[in-house]
Amino acid sequence: MQRRDAIEKIMESIDDELIVCNIGFPSRELYDIEDRLENFYMIGSMGLASSIGLGLAIAKPEHDVVVIDGDGSLLMNMGSLVTVNACSPRNLTWIVINNGAYGSTGNQETYAKDLNLAEIAGSVGLKSHCFEDIDLKEIIKNDECNFISFECEPGNSSAPIIEFTPIFIKERFMNSLKKIS
Repeated sequence: MQRRDAIEKIMESIDDELIVCNIGFPSRELYDIEDRLENFYMIGSMGLASSIGLGLAIAKPEHDVVVIDGDGSLLMNMGSLVTVNACSPRNLTWIVINNGAYGSTGNQETYAKDLNLAEIAGSVGLKSHCFEDIDLKEIIKNDECNFISFECEPGNSSAPIIEFTPIFIKERFMNSLKKIS
């Protein structure tokens, strides 16, 4: 299974949740699989999907927030594990797709291939899971802050470039928040 397949599996459990998606190919693949007003596609901010998702979860506690992140981005911002745990918003589910590669820059290997990300997240206090062991829909709705490691193989699909500008993506997402508030 590659990242695109993982994102398709994740989207099978998504209803009205707000999604913040990691930069580059993950956002392109999500856009191609299921473009929704409630999807925020990251552009040019590697390592910050978890931070943006955390802020969104704190600001919108009545809505479930799902972050689709990558192992390379997590490694770039390991401090976010501690910050997310310290805040522990009960409406945040952080999924890290671990394909052991920096997919958007040429599939160079990350060090995550040698790490157990769920164990690392658990060691700072986050309730952590491996994707194959859970019912994602149940985890999203369980009223707890959750970290999920989703192991897959490296590789990018032929997903198209997102046709929206960063400003349009931001404004479209912000307008969707106004409608659900």
